[in-house]
Amino acid sequence: MQAIEIKKPVRLCVDGRLNDRSVGWAKHPLVQCNVTGSYPRKKKWNYWCVTSPEVLFSATISHIDYAAVMFVYILDLTTKEFYEKTSLIPFGKGVHMPEGVRESLHYDGKDMRIHFDELDESTTLTISIYDFGGGKGLNADIELSRPDKYESLNVVVPWAQKRFQFTSKQPAIPASGKITWGDKIYLMQSDRAFGCLDFGRGVWKYASNWNWGSASGVIDGQRIGLNFGGQWTDKTGQNENGFVINDRLHKIHDDIKWEYNNNDYHKPWRLTTIGSDRVNLQFMPIFERIAETKAVIIKSSVHQLIGHYQGTIKTDDGKTIKIDSLLGWAEDHKAKW
Repeated sequence: MQAIEIKKPVRLCVDGRLNDRSVGWAKHPLVQCNVTGSYPRKKKWNYWCVTSPEVLFSATISHIDYAAVMFVYILDLTTKEFYEKTSLIPFGKGVHMPEGVRESLHYDGKDMRIHFDELDESTTLTISIYDFGGGKGLNADIELSRPDKYESLNVVVPWAQKRFQFTSKQPAIPASGKITWGDKIYLMQSDRAFGCLDFGRGVWKYASNWNWGSASGVIDGQRIGLNFGGQWTDKTGQNENGFVINDRLHKIHDDIKWEYNNNDYHKPWRLTTIGSDRVNLQFMPIFERIAETKAVIIKSSVHQLIGHYQGTIKTDDGKTIKIDSLLGWAEDHKAKW
């Protein structure tokens, strides 16, 4: 399967429907997400996750048409101490999601402050929460640096003219800065800490299932970021599979076979490409994040496993890259939203 590569800026919608010219994949976020109408099926989010050898930290601003949902979580990778906080705003009042990937986004609420600020070649994450578990305060100031040459995985998934999604997945972005959680301080150094963006805009059906896997780090002097998906793109002709090596995207057009035990998510997972040998990976979990939402019409169940990938991937030119203990996650998500 060889999907169309988008090389020029394009609008996602025409008169509220999917623009056929936007369907495909791109190395840069060229799609302008002018999603309107279709209430209450519009779903929009900016999710950031930053990892270092000591900590995994994530912050999200999302709008699902009839509510805005903000959530922040942190995992100390040494002690396995974990905490997560969610804020839900009925009807999403005051939360405005931009159309472009490289546009700033802010949320200032009573219980948390989340700012994603876009500069020319960087993004800054500024998060502050007065009470983040047992009266602990949380403050994060992180800069993510990506030059103009940075290539990412950008895909438009066409379920139908009235059901579609644009996603921009951007792993392995060097991160620097500091996270303070109570009396703990985590320092981010750009040669060992990395950010990953999941930007999504689209119009979804009520019930959806998906897998998502990502990892970032340095192996043999090369900065590598993985991204794999499953279920939600099946039979659309598009997928979100690929990896970035030293700012260059290697797109994988084969779908991924996901093998895991949904009765025991802590057992090893296996990810392999269907029809080729470009991906042959095992994922070894070390921690399970379970996030459940049951709020009238919103029902969501997430099993996000944090752990390490090992195995092999193959570049566009056929070179085999050995993956050894690359920190990331793999998730099984079921949503009615």
